[in-house]
Amino acid sequence: MSLSHTDYLNYKTRESPVLHDWLYDSVKQTQQNIDSLSDTQWHTPVLDIVNLPTWELGHLTWFHEFWVHRLGRASTPSCFQNADELFNSSLITHSDRWRAKIPPKEDLKRYFNRVMQLSFDLLQADKLSAEQKYFLELSIYHQDMHNEAFAYMCQTLQYPCPQNSSVIGYVAKDFSATGKYLNFPQQTLQVGSQKDGFFIFDNEKWQFPLNIKAFSVSKLPVSNQEYLEYLQANLEVEKPKHWRRENNRWYLFEFHQWIELPLDNPLIHVSFEEAQKYCEWRNERLPSEFEMLALLESDPAEWQASDLWEWTSSSFLPFEGFQPDPYLDYSQPWFGGSYRVLKGYSRFTPKRLRRPQFRNFYLPTRSDPFCGFRTCLKEI
Repeated sequence: MSLSHTDYLNYKTRESPVLHDWLYDSVKQTQQNIDSLSDTQWHTPVLDIVNLPTWELGHLTWFHEFWVHRLGRASTPSCFQNADELFNSSLITHSDRWRAKIPPKEDLKRYFNRVMQLSFDLLQADKLSAEQKYFLELSIYHQDMHNEAFAYMCQTLQYPCPQNSSVIGYVAKDFSATGKYLNFPQQTLQVGSQKDGFFIFDNEKWQFPLNIKAFSVSKLPVSNQEYLEYLQANLEVEKPKHWRRENNRWYLFEFHQWIELPLDNPLIHVSFEEAQKYCEWRNERLPSEFEMLALLESDPAEWQASDLWEWTSSSFLPFEGFQPDPYLDYSQPWFGGSYRVLKGYSRFTPKRLRRPQFRNFYLPTRSDPFCGFRTCLKEI
């Protein structure tokens, strides 16, 4: 039985002190991001995979104001002139964001500070309604996602990263004594999220049992060393865009600098299509999103997270009984099979968004996000 469009009001809401700390954390990261940009870096080239920073700042502020302080009502005016026309991503196409008359960044910073302060004031006085708390949590997660998108914009445009995170800190576990693969028996999984819990995204509706066959998945993600072996065995395959070879040594480009390729680290910035071709070469396959769910819910001592979003073989499709929540464009426009589901999280994903049931999704050609993959043995 599908629920009505207003059932988001039945989710449990977080307490105001928790939301206050989450909002503070997200706002601080956004401020770090925008403060890190030089005057010239605010003017990015027109690319499908990045946003114009002034537009992005205006958009995440408008989104917060529209849902938390206007409760999604277009009839309630914004405190910023022409905000609906300029910053509603449903109304302005990606390429038009560079042609629009976006206000100066200082005006947008003031808009951002004003809207965030309104929310802090309401939280401090504990005057948020249950509906506003729901929309505030949605807006925090939305801002978190844009903060992460800012990191991969920096990688794409070769800017320094303001988020103080590096691939250097990854240390691969040693599973040589127990074997490369983790074996899962045939089982029934509970897929999706429950109706009586805290906030979820609408593409997680609703929890249902799913029988999955026995499978074996690699305990470690595919490493740079393994992908290098693949390249050396298939000279017609193009090297990753952010790799280079010099004096018989390999290097990895991370944000604004070249570092020696860390061979034991997970392969990063790989597309679904590249991952598929690697699997074919290994005579293995990508896990489905449900197999990845089983892995994410298993004992973390028996496998290693990659600190990357991991590609799955699953198309991004609705679960049976899906109904959109008030933010209609979060999931529904992207269903249809073109997008692929990714599971897990990256090192730029806040802990509050790291849930086994969370479903990320990208087009299979994308390699700019912080994504990798692991493999499954093919069924015998």
